[in-house]
Amino acid sequence: MPPRRVLPATRIGLVAFVLFLACIPLANWMIGHVGLVCLPQGPCLVPVAPGLMAPSGVLIIGFALVLRDMVQRCLGTGWGLGAVLAGSVASVALADPHVVLASGLAFLLSELTDFAVYTPLQRRGLVLAVVASSLAGLVVDSVVFLSVAFGSLDFLAGQVIGKAWAVAISVPLVRLARRLGPQPA
Repeated sequence: MPPRRVLPATRIGLVAFVLFLACIPLANWMIGHVGLVCLPQGPCLVPVAPGLMAPSGVLIIGFALVLRDMVQRCLGTGWGLGAVLAGSVASVALADPHVVLASGLAFLLSELTDFAVYTPLQRRGLVLAVVASSLAGLVVDSVVFLSVAFGSLDFLAGQVIGKAWAVAISVPLVRLARRLGPQPA
């Protein structure tokens, strides 16, 4: 019996799932260890625009939003929701104790927002769906995380811009996935 051939879309989906889950520990680690400035009892910051700083993990979380969309596109809504739940558990398990609630809650709500926006839009166009859902998710993530973790929205503009950069950088990969992946169900 010949070996079963794995479809390109399935490969893309599985790789996106693994990378999605890898984003969580990386973002949590970066917040406390990577930046031009590390605040005492606070995040490490990176520049995201002239005169604008953000916690360094924002660069990775922007990619996570796009990767979750790719999981759903290539593997289906069940996998997409499974990624949200697995990511939320990982976020809580791996977050610094000072931000564990903020990390888990922000991740869960932002990814569910992303799912809710992406799902109906995917039939209108993959790039539109990914960009719109990621933008909605990154705003929710930023507001919830900053409010719960630090009781302040001081870094909101930087958070949004930093995550938006990651989404923009991902668009060529989304276009490639569109060519290789299945059409939405």
